[in-house]
Amino acid sequence: MGHLPKLIEDLALILIVAAVTTLLFRRIKQPLVLGYIIAGFLVGPHLSITPTVADSENIKTLAEIGVIFLLFSLGLEFSFKKLVRVGGAASITGLIGIAFITASGYLVGRWMDWSFMDSLFLGGMLASSSTTIIIKAFDELGVKTKQFAQVVFGILVVEDIVVILLMVLLSTIAITNQFEGTEMLFTVAKLFFFLLLWFIAGIFLLPTFLRKAKSLLDDETLLILAIGLCLGMVIIARQSGFSAELGAFIMGSILAETTKAEKIEHLVKPVKDLFGAVFFVSVGMLIDPVAIMENRWAILWVTLLILAGRFFSSTIGALLSGQPLKQSIQVGMSLAQIGEFAFIVASLGLALGVTSNFLFPVAVGASVITTFTTPYRIMYSEKIYDLIVRILPEKWVKNLSDYSSSTQNIKTEKSWKKVFKSYMNIVVTNGIVLMALMLISINFLHPLLSETITNPVISGIIVLAISIGLSSPFLWALMAKRPDNIVYKELWLHIQYSKGPLLVLEISRVTIGILLIGFWVSRIFSTGVAILIAIPLIIMALRLFSRRIQKFYHRLEQRFLSNLNAREIAEEENSYSEKILRKHFKPESELVPWDAHMIDLQVNQNADYIGKTLEELAWREKFGINLAYIKRGDKLIYAPSRFNKLLPFDHVGIIASDEQMQLFKPAFDATEPIDNVEYDVEDIVVQKIVVDEHNRLKGLTVRNSGIRERTNGLIFGIERNNERILNPNSQMVFEWGDIVWIVGERKKIQQLNAP
Repeated sequence: MGHLPKLIEDLALILIVAAVTTLLFRRIKQPLVLGYIIAGFLVGPHLSITPTVADSENIKTLAEIGVIFLLFSLGLEFSFKKLVRVGGAASITGLIGIAFITASGYLVGRWMDWSFMDSLFLGGMLASSSTTIIIKAFDELGVKTKQFAQVVFGILVVEDIVVILLMVLLSTIAITNQFEGTEMLFTVAKLFFFLLLWFIAGIFLLPTFLRKAKSLLDDETLLILAIGLCLGMVIIARQSGFSAELGAFIMGSILAETTKAEKIEHLVKPVKDLFGAVFFVSVGMLIDPVAIMENRWAILWVTLLILAGRFFSSTIGALLSGQPLKQSIQVGMSLAQIGEFAFIVASLGLALGVTSNFLFPVAVGASVITTFTTPYRIMYSEKIYDLIVRILPEKWVKNLSDYSSSTQNIKTEKSWKKVFKSYMNIVVTNGIVLMALMLISINFLHPLLSETITNPVISGIIVLAISIGLSSPFLWALMAKRPDNIVYKELWLHIQYSKGPLLVLEISRVTIGILLIGFWVSRIFSTGVAILIAIPLIIMALRLFSRRIQKFYHRLEQRFLSNLNAREIAEEENSYSEKILRKHFKPESELVPWDAHMIDLQVNQNADYIGKTLEELAWREKFGINLAYIKRGDKLIYAPSRFNKLLPFDHVGIIASDEQMQLFKPAFDATEPIDNVEYDVEDIVVQKIVVDEHNRLKGLTVRNSGIRERTNGLIFGIERNNERILNPNSQMVFEWGDIVWIVGERKKIQQLNAP
């Protein structure tokens, strides 16, 4: 037998040591990432008492593949739609936290006399918390159903995409070795163009291809296809001047919108785990105990910055977004650590040759310390809140509470906002496609035809005819397509909109289209030809063939939308529940002032309360919670009566505070909705009424008032003398001026106050 390659020996050593250390770390219930890093230290060059990896260059190559698959898997879990669904509170908190800690990291680096690049990469390392570690801690502590946990999950989504952008910017700065504002703006614009272009193209092509090839795709071919697409996008990203990690992330996020997303994620996971382990082991190989001791003070300062800075910035961000003080502190305590991304950013700096070797030990040391403190910080966050409340002046606490309530009650012009968003979608989507076609036309098609056709006028006309022909559907949409919603038509009937904002929007997008055509033509011919000949002819052609162009565009649009929504259609039962929670009950806006939220739970098939009526369970009386709905399959019961029963796999909507949910959850097991009657969810609303002479509720109890029967709904709160009573007892008596909050049918609630 021939000589055994050193790479195989090194892989055997790495994986065996990694397996032993991770078994140990799983035993002591610590993150496996730390086990991999310790394994890397054991087989690294800085520890002489254990076997050492022979060929570190091959390991570096495998580690780079590991980073690619880590980012590809992150994209599969991410999905651009998930970012759109992230609430304003999570977005504001995440962006404020990232801006503060990144700037603070840079300033602390400079304070320690680090170089510009070392300080800059330190700020990037601190920009993201560890999703894996936080989710693990939430699971172990049983707080995933708490209100603050939902905000944290949203912040983690925001951090993921922002750190990807930071990596691109850091790479640009490292290559150019300067921080120039105009260059940065150009890079950001180029990045967003790249992201949107490939997202649009990917959604248009990939789901259709996967659907057509469905009968040919078994597990093996699907895995090979997914990895091939990932590496292909890596090459495209590199050729476009971006990092390989960005390409992997983009392809993952595109595949995340397909119906094969979960299957691909499942198939890729072993590959990701293998190469990811090699990457984290390679990180551990860079740990030098001597360097750690030499930089012990730097590790200490960076650790303190993470614990204090991330807590402070995330708490302030949550407060500014309108979250209550208690919830804001819980969010801040959860996010005060760094994880995998810190190692990826640090390795990027080393790979580019712009950072010092000591940056890795600092990253590893700070990450290990803050990771170990994570569960304890989450566990004691409520006690920290109690301590802060005792320290802060009572007036401050009251002002913060008032600010949170007022922020949640702010109302916007939803109709105008919806129409403006529709216009922006039309302009941005079609503008990106047109810019891509223009670049292809000018940089590839025109030079190609110029080589074969010597007459520049003829070649220019052919290029322009082909280009405008291909781009005509998108030009028509950019300049003439109307938003497809009834709100747009309603706004045109209002003079204040039709004579002002809407007219400005129409003129603006037509102007953008004309300027785009003029620039396009001027790059092939001259500006004079563009203004005097091409623009009038092209506009006339678009007008003349507008019906055919419109029909063709609608076919393209329908295909794109069906591909974009394919996953939601396939999971209609889940999206239906989310639609109810998000659109109609509006828990984030209506319930926050009550220090309550709505959580969707599934009934465990082995739950001991299956088949019992809600009256027999008496959950409202025992735990103070309220049952807003029950969902079973595609059928919905909202405001279930005391005679309704729960069956296996039902989903139920629970209205409760964190304290009530904590008491109730152990007695539950999970939840979802059903019934023999289907209701239109558009009629299900949260509304309030005032106890007065019209509804004649004064002196009646909650049960005897008949509100449940009259509104087909339920009372989840009463405001009395500036005091809020969540899920009031059924024997509570109404008084004059009580503000009663009801979940029920819109028209029936409105009829309560009818004279």
